[in-house]
Amino acid sequence: MSEALVAVEAVGTDTSVPTASGARQFWRRLRAQRAALVAAVVVALLVLVALAAPLLTALEGQDPTTYHPSLIDSARGGVPIGSFGGISADHWLGVEPQTGRDMFARLVYGAQVSLGVALAATVLQVVLGVAMGVASGLGNRWVDLVLSRITDIFVSMPLMIMALALLAIVPNGFPRPVLVALVISLVSGWSTTAKMVRAQTLTLKNLDYVAASRLSGWSTRRTAVRELLPGLAAPVITYAALLIPLNIGAEAALSFLGVGVKPPTPSWGQMLTSADVWYQAAPQYLLLPAAALFVTVVALTALGDGVRVALDPRAASRLRIGTGRKREARADKAVPAPDTANAAAAQREDRA
Repeated sequence: MSEALVAVEAVGTDTSVPTASGARQFWRRLRAQRAALVAAVVVALLVLVALAAPLLTALEGQDPTTYHPSLIDSARGGVPIGSFGGISADHWLGVEPQTGRDMFARLVYGAQVSLGVALAATVLQVVLGVAMGVASGLGNRWVDLVLSRITDIFVSMPLMIMALALLAIVPNGFPRPVLVALVISLVSGWSTTAKMVRAQTLTLKNLDYVAASRLSGWSTRRTAVRELLPGLAAPVITYAALLIPLNIGAEAALSFLGVGVKPPTPSWGQMLTSADVWYQAAPQYLLLPAAALFVTVVALTALGDGVRVALDPRAASRLRIGTGRKREARADKAVPAPDTANAAAAQREDRA
Protein backbone atom coordinates (compact mmCIF):
# COMPACT_ATOMS: atom_id res chain seq x y z
CA MET A 1 0.00 0.00 0.00
CA SER A 2 2.81 2.39 0.90
CA GLU A 3 4.61 1.62 -2.37
CA ALA A 4 1.44 2.41 -4.33
CA LEU A 5 1.03 5.68 -2.47
CA VAL A 6 4.63 6.58 -3.21
CA ALA A 7 4.12 5.81 -6.90
CA VAL A 8 0.95 7.88 -7.06
CA GLU A 9 2.68 10.65 -5.16
CA ALA A 10 5.60 10.60 -7.58
CA VAL A 11 3.25 10.83 -10.55
CA GLY A 12 1.37 13.70 -8.93
CA THR A 13 4.46 15.67 -7.97
CA ASP A 14 6.71 15.06 -10.94
CA THR A 15 5.29 17.67 -13.30
CA SER A 16 8.42 18.71 -15.13
CA VAL A 17 7.78 16.80 -18.34
CA PRO A 18 4.02 17.42 -18.56
CA THR A 19 4.57 21.09 -17.81
CA ALA A 20 7.04 21.51 -20.67
CA SER A 21 4.87 19.48 -23.02
CA GLY A 22 1.80 21.46 -21.96
CA ALA A 23 3.61 24.74 -22.60
CA ARG A 24 4.57 23.64 -26.10
CA GLN A 25 1.00 22.56 -26.84
CA PHE A 26 -0.32 25.84 -25.47
CA TRP A 27 1.92 27.95 -27.71
CA ARG A 28 1.15 25.77 -30.74
CA ARG A 29 -2.60 26.10 -30.20
CA LEU A 30 -2.31 29.83 -29.56
CA ARG A 31 -0.26 30.37 -32.73
CA ALA A 32 -2.91 28.51 -34.72
CA GLN A 33 -5.45 31.25 -33.91
CA ARG A 34 -4.92 34.31 -36.07
CA ALA A 35 -7.28 36.51 -34.08
CA ALA A 36 -5.45 35.71 -30.85
CA LEU A 37 -2.08 36.45 -32.47
CA VAL A 38 -3.27 39.81 -33.78
CA ALA A 39 -4.74 40.61 -30.38
CA ALA A 40 -1.47 39.65 -28.68
CA VAL A 41 0.47 41.97 -30.99
CA VAL A 42 -1.96 44.82 -30.27
CA VAL A 43 -1.75 44.25 -26.51
CA ALA A 44 2.06 44.09 -26.67
CA LEU A 45 2.13 47.40 -28.56
CA LEU A 46 -0.20 49.01 -26.02
CA VAL A 47 1.96 47.84 -23.13
CA LEU A 48 5.06 49.06 -24.93
CA VAL A 49 3.47 52.48 -25.50
CA ALA A 50 2.49 52.69 -21.82
CA LEU A 51 5.97 51.76 -20.64
CA ALA A 52 7.65 54.10 -23.11
CA ALA A 53 5.34 57.05 -22.40
CA PRO A 54 8.14 59.28 -20.99
CA LEU A 55 10.35 58.55 -24.00
CA LEU A 56 7.56 59.14 -26.53
CA THR A 57 6.53 62.44 -24.97
CA ALA A 58 10.18 63.50 -24.81
CA LEU A 59 10.47 62.82 -28.54
CA GLU A 60 7.42 64.98 -29.13
CA GLY A 61 8.75 67.62 -26.75
CA GLN A 62 5.56 67.81 -24.66
CA ASP A 63 4.18 66.63 -21.33
CA PRO A 64 0.63 65.78 -20.19
CA THR A 65 0.11 68.63 -17.71
CA THR A 66 1.45 71.82 -19.34
CA TYR A 67 -1.21 74.31 -20.48
CA HIS A 68 -0.92 76.04 -23.87
CA PRO A 69 -3.41 78.94 -23.79
CA SER A 70 -1.98 80.38 -26.99
CA LEU A 71 -3.31 77.38 -28.89
CA ILE A 72 -6.91 77.93 -27.72
CA ASP A 73 -9.42 80.20 -29.39
CA SER A 74 -11.07 81.86 -26.40
CA ALA A 75 -13.52 83.73 -28.66
CA ARG A 76 -15.03 80.38 -29.68
CA GLY A 77 -15.26 79.02 -26.16
CA GLY A 78 -11.87 77.34 -25.93
CA VAL A 79 -11.78 75.36 -29.20
CA PRO A 80 -8.25 74.49 -30.38
CA ILE A 81 -6.83 76.72 -33.09
CA GLY A 82 -6.15 74.96 -36.37
CA SER A 83 -7.57 71.98 -38.20
CA PHE A 84 -8.18 68.58 -36.60
CA GLY A 85 -7.86 69.88 -33.07
CA GLY A 86 -4.61 71.75 -33.60
CA ILE A 87 -2.53 68.90 -35.02
CA SER A 88 0.99 70.09 -35.83
CA ALA A 89 4.61 69.00 -35.71
CA ASP A 90 4.73 70.01 -32.04
CA HIS A 91 1.40 68.39 -31.12
CA TRP A 92 0.98 65.13 -33.00
CA LEU A 93 -2.68 64.58 -32.03
CA GLY A 94 -3.65 68.17 -31.30
CA VAL A 95 -4.49 69.74 -27.96
CA GLU A 96 -7.36 69.64 -25.51
CA PRO A 97 -10.10 72.26 -25.64
CA GLN A 98 -9.98 74.96 -22.96
CA THR A 99 -6.65 73.79 -21.48
CA GLY A 100 -4.44 73.30 -24.53
CA ARG A 101 -2.75 70.26 -22.99
CA ASP A 102 -1.14 67.91 -25.48
CA MET A 103 -3.47 65.06 -26.49
CA PHE A 104 -0.76 62.60 -27.47
CA ALA A 105 1.01 62.97 -24.12
CA ARG A 106 -2.22 62.53 -22.20
CA LEU A 107 -3.19 59.46 -24.24
CA VAL A 108 0.09 57.61 -23.71
CA TYR A 109 0.22 58.50 -20.03
CA GLY A 110 -3.45 57.56 -19.78
CA ALA A 111 -2.48 54.12 -21.08
CA GLN A 112 -0.14 53.81 -18.11
CA VAL A 113 -2.93 54.56 -15.66
CA SER A 114 -5.68 52.51 -17.32
CA LEU A 115 -3.55 49.41 -17.99
CA GLY A 116 -1.73 49.71 -14.66
CA VAL A 117 -4.95 49.93 -12.65
CA ALA A 118 -6.48 47.00 -14.57
CA LEU A 119 -3.41 44.77 -14.18
CA ALA A 120 -2.96 45.59 -10.49
CA ALA A 121 -6.65 44.93 -9.79
CA THR A 122 -6.48 41.63 -11.70
CA VAL A 123 -3.45 40.43 -9.73
CA LEU A 124 -5.15 41.25 -6.43
CA GLN A 125 -8.39 39.59 -7.55
CA VAL A 126 -6.58 36.39 -8.59
CA VAL A 127 -4.46 36.16 -5.42
CA LEU A 128 -7.41 36.76 -3.09
CA GLY A 129 -9.77 34.56 -5.11
CA VAL A 130 -7.34 31.63 -5.29
CA ALA A 131 -6.58 31.86 -1.56
CA MET A 132 -10.26 31.95 -0.60
CA GLY A 133 -11.28 29.25 -3.09
CA VAL A 134 -8.53 26.79 -2.09
CA ALA A 135 -9.13 27.39 1.63
CA SER A 136 -12.85 26.83 1.17
CA GLY A 137 -12.39 23.71 -0.93
CA LEU A 138 -9.81 22.09 1.36
CA GLY A 139 -11.26 23.25 4.68
CA ASN A 140 -13.74 21.42 6.85
CA ARG A 141 -17.48 21.88 6.62
CA TRP A 142 -17.62 24.99 8.83
CA VAL A 143 -14.70 26.70 7.11
CA ASP A 144 -16.28 26.02 3.74
CA LEU A 145 -19.66 27.32 4.94
CA VAL A 146 -18.27 30.58 6.37
CA LEU A 147 -15.99 31.36 3.41
CA SER A 148 -18.71 30.48 0.90
CA ARG A 149 -21.20 32.83 2.58
CA ILE A 150 -18.64 35.65 2.60
CA THR A 151 -17.99 35.04 -1.08
CA ASP A 152 -21.72 35.05 -1.85
CA ILE A 153 -22.10 38.42 -0.11
CA PHE A 154 -19.40 39.99 -2.27
CA VAL A 155 -20.80 38.38 -5.43
CA SER A 156 -24.14 40.06 -4.79
CA MET A 157 -22.61 43.51 -4.23
CA PRO A 158 -23.13 45.97 -7.11
CA LEU A 159 -19.70 47.19 -8.18
CA MET A 160 -20.56 50.76 -9.11
CA ILE A 161 -22.63 51.53 -6.01
CA MET A 162 -20.05 50.11 -3.61
CA ALA A 163 -17.17 51.74 -5.48
CA LEU A 164 -18.90 55.12 -5.46
CA ALA A 165 -19.47 54.83 -1.72
CA LEU A 166 -15.91 53.77 -0.93
CA LEU A 167 -14.21 56.28 -3.21
CA ALA A 168 -16.32 59.13 -1.83
CA ILE A 169 -15.19 58.68 1.78
CA VAL A 170 -11.45 58.22 1.19
CA PRO A 171 -9.33 61.39 1.63
CA ASN A 172 -8.13 63.06 -1.56
CA GLY A 173 -4.51 62.72 -0.46
CA PHE A 174 -4.56 58.96 -1.07
CA PRO A 175 -3.06 58.06 -4.50
CA ARG A 176 -6.09 57.78 -6.71
CA PRO A 177 -4.91 55.07 -9.17
CA VAL A 178 -3.90 52.83 -6.24
CA LEU A 179 -7.24 53.46 -4.55
CA VAL A 180 -9.22 52.65 -7.71
CA ALA A 181 -7.28 49.39 -8.18
CA LEU A 182 -7.93 48.40 -4.55
CA VAL A 183 -11.65 49.20 -4.75
CA ILE A 184 -12.14 47.32 -8.02
CA SER A 185 -10.25 44.27 -6.76
CA LEU A 186 -11.88 44.13 -3.32
CA VAL A 187 -15.46 44.78 -4.43
CA SER A 188 -15.66 42.57 -7.51
CA GLY A 189 -13.80 39.92 -9.45
CA TRP A 190 -12.15 38.04 -6.60
CA SER A 191 -15.47 36.56 -5.43
CA THR A 192 -16.26 34.94 -8.77
CA THR A 193 -12.65 33.77 -8.97
CA ALA A 194 -13.02 32.22 -5.51
CA LYS A 195 -16.21 30.37 -6.49
CA MET A 196 -14.56 29.01 -9.63
CA VAL A 197 -11.42 27.94 -7.74
CA ARG A 198 -13.52 26.31 -5.00
CA ALA A 199 -15.41 24.23 -7.56
CA GLN A 200 -12.15 23.15 -9.23
CA THR A 201 -10.59 22.35 -5.85
CA LEU A 202 -13.50 20.13 -4.84
CA THR A 203 -13.02 18.22 -8.10
CA LEU A 204 -9.23 17.94 -7.89
CA LYS A 205 -9.01 16.91 -4.25
CA ASN A 206 -10.87 13.68 -5.01
CA LEU A 207 -8.27 12.59 -7.56
CA ASP A 208 -5.87 9.80 -6.62
CA TYR A 209 -2.65 11.78 -6.53
CA VAL A 210 -4.15 14.50 -4.31
CA ALA A 211 -5.73 11.95 -1.98
CA ALA A 212 -2.41 10.08 -1.82
CA SER A 213 -0.53 13.22 -0.86
CA ARG A 214 -2.98 13.91 1.96
CA LEU A 215 -2.89 10.31 3.19
CA SER A 216 0.91 10.37 3.16
CA GLY A 217 0.89 13.04 5.83
CA TRP A 218 1.39 16.19 3.78
CA SER A 219 0.06 19.37 5.30
CA THR A 220 -2.87 21.17 3.67
CA ARG A 221 -0.59 24.00 2.57
CA ARG A 222 1.91 21.63 0.93
CA THR A 223 -0.87 19.71 -0.80
CA ALA A 224 -2.35 22.94 -2.12
CA VAL A 225 0.98 24.29 -3.39
CA ARG A 226 2.42 21.06 -4.83
CA GLU A 227 -0.69 19.29 -6.10
CA LEU A 228 -3.65 21.65 -6.50
CA LEU A 229 -2.15 24.89 -7.84
CA PRO A 230 -0.66 23.25 -10.99
CA GLY A 231 -4.10 21.86 -11.79
CA LEU A 232 -5.73 25.24 -11.14
CA ALA A 233 -3.31 27.16 -13.36
CA ALA A 234 -5.23 26.76 -16.63
CA PRO A 235 -8.68 27.95 -15.45
CA VAL A 236 -7.19 30.73 -13.32
CA ILE A 237 -5.03 32.06 -16.18
CA THR A 238 -8.02 31.92 -18.50
CA TYR A 239 -10.25 33.81 -16.11
CA ALA A 240 -7.53 36.36 -15.33
CA ALA A 241 -7.09 37.10 -19.03
CA LEU A 242 -10.81 37.85 -19.27
CA LEU A 243 -10.79 39.97 -16.08
CA ILE A 244 -8.34 42.54 -17.45
CA PRO A 245 -10.71 44.10 -20.04
CA LEU A 246 -13.50 44.12 -17.46
CA ASN A 247 -11.27 46.01 -15.03
CA ILE A 248 -10.30 48.52 -17.73
CA GLY A 249 -13.97 49.16 -18.36
CA ALA A 250 -14.62 49.51 -14.62
CA GLU A 251 -11.80 52.04 -14.22
CA ALA A 252 -13.04 54.02 -17.21
CA ALA A 253 -16.60 54.00 -15.85
CA LEU A 254 -15.52 55.19 -12.40
CA SER A 255 -13.36 57.94 -13.89
CA PHE A 256 -16.22 58.92 -16.21
CA LEU A 257 -18.51 59.25 -13.17
CA GLY A 258 -15.97 61.54 -11.53
CA VAL A 259 -14.89 59.30 -8.65
CA GLY A 260 -11.94 57.59 -10.29
CA VAL A 261 -8.66 59.14 -11.35
CA LYS A 262 -8.70 62.90 -10.79
CA PRO A 263 -7.18 65.60 -13.03
CA PRO A 264 -4.47 66.46 -13.86
CA THR A 265 -3.55 62.74 -13.83
CA PRO A 266 -4.49 61.50 -17.31
CA SER A 267 -6.80 58.53 -17.70
CA TRP A 268 -8.86 57.44 -20.69
CA GLY A 269 -12.05 57.39 -18.64
CA GLN A 270 -11.29 60.77 -17.09
CA MET A 271 -10.59 62.18 -20.57
CA LEU A 272 -14.00 60.97 -21.70
CA THR A 273 -15.57 62.76 -18.75
CA SER A 274 -14.11 66.06 -19.89
CA ALA A 275 -14.90 65.44 -23.55
CA ASP A 276 -18.63 64.76 -23.31
CA VAL A 277 -19.51 68.41 -24.08
CA TRP A 278 -16.99 68.80 -26.91
CA TYR A 279 -18.07 66.06 -29.31
CA GLN A 280 -19.36 68.59 -31.84
CA ALA A 281 -16.80 71.40 -31.54
CA ALA A 282 -13.76 69.12 -31.08
CA PRO A 283 -14.76 65.51 -31.87
CA GLN A 284 -11.17 64.19 -31.70
CA TYR A 285 -11.15 64.98 -27.96
CA LEU A 286 -13.88 62.34 -27.51
CA LEU A 287 -12.96 59.92 -30.30
CA LEU A 288 -9.29 59.39 -29.40
CA PRO A 289 -9.73 58.08 -25.83
CA ALA A 290 -12.88 56.20 -26.84
CA ALA A 291 -11.00 54.50 -29.70
CA ALA A 292 -8.10 53.66 -27.38
CA LEU A 293 -10.50 52.07 -24.88
CA PHE A 294 -12.36 50.19 -27.62
CA VAL A 295 -9.21 48.75 -29.20
CA THR A 296 -7.73 47.78 -25.84
CA VAL A 297 -10.85 46.03 -24.57
CA VAL A 298 -11.45 44.19 -27.86
CA ALA A 299 -7.81 43.07 -28.10
CA LEU A 300 -7.70 41.86 -24.50
CA THR A 301 -11.03 40.06 -24.88
CA ALA A 302 -9.86 38.31 -28.06
CA LEU A 303 -6.56 37.38 -26.41
CA GLY A 304 -8.37 36.04 -23.36
CA ASP A 305 -10.64 33.95 -25.55
CA GLY A 306 -7.59 32.65 -27.42
CA VAL A 307 -5.93 31.69 -24.14
CA ARG A 308 -9.11 29.88 -23.11
CA VAL A 309 -9.17 27.88 -26.32
CA ALA A 310 -5.45 27.11 -26.13
CA LEU A 311 -5.75 25.84 -22.56
CA ASP A 312 -8.97 23.86 -23.14
CA PRO A 313 -8.22 20.59 -24.98
CA ARG A 314 -11.87 20.14 -25.90
CA ALA A 315 -12.06 23.57 -27.50
CA ALA A 316 -8.75 22.96 -29.22
CA SER A 317 -9.98 19.64 -30.62
CA ARG A 318 -13.05 21.34 -32.03
CA LEU A 319 -10.80 23.83 -33.75
CA ARG A 320 -8.69 21.04 -35.21
CA ILE A 321 -11.77 19.37 -36.67
CA GLY A 322 -12.98 22.69 -38.02
CA THR A 323 -15.61 23.39 -40.64
CA GLY A 324 -13.46 24.60 -43.51
CA ARG A 325 -14.03 23.32 -47.03
CA LYS A 326 -10.74 21.44 -47.17
CA ARG A 327 -11.42 19.66 -43.89
CA GLU A 328 -14.97 18.87 -45.00
CA ALA A 329 -13.62 17.48 -48.26
CA ARG A 330 -11.13 15.27 -46.41
CA ALA A 331 -13.92 14.09 -44.12
CA ASP A 332 -16.13 13.27 -47.12
CA LYS A 333 -13.31 11.26 -48.69
CA ALA A 334 -12.76 9.36 -45.45
CA VAL A 335 -16.45 8.39 -45.21
CA PRO A 336 -17.71 6.21 -48.11
CA ALA A 337 -20.76 7.40 -50.00
CA PRO A 338 -24.09 5.64 -49.21
CA ASP A 339 -24.30 3.97 -52.66
CA THR A 340 -20.77 2.63 -52.38
CA ALA A 341 -21.47 1.28 -48.91
CA ASN A 342 -24.70 -0.43 -50.11
CA ALA A 343 -22.93 -1.95 -53.12
CA ALA A 344 -20.16 -3.33 -50.91
CA ALA A 345 -22.75 -4.84 -48.56
CA ALA A 346 -24.61 -6.45 -51.52
CA GLN A 347 -21.35 -7.99 -52.81
CA ARG A 348 -20.64 -9.48 -49.40
CA GLU A 349 -24.14 -10.98 -49.31
CA ASP A 350 -23.70 -12.52 -52.80
CA ARG A 351 -20.40 -14.09 -51.80
CA ALA A 352 -22.01 -15.54 -48.69
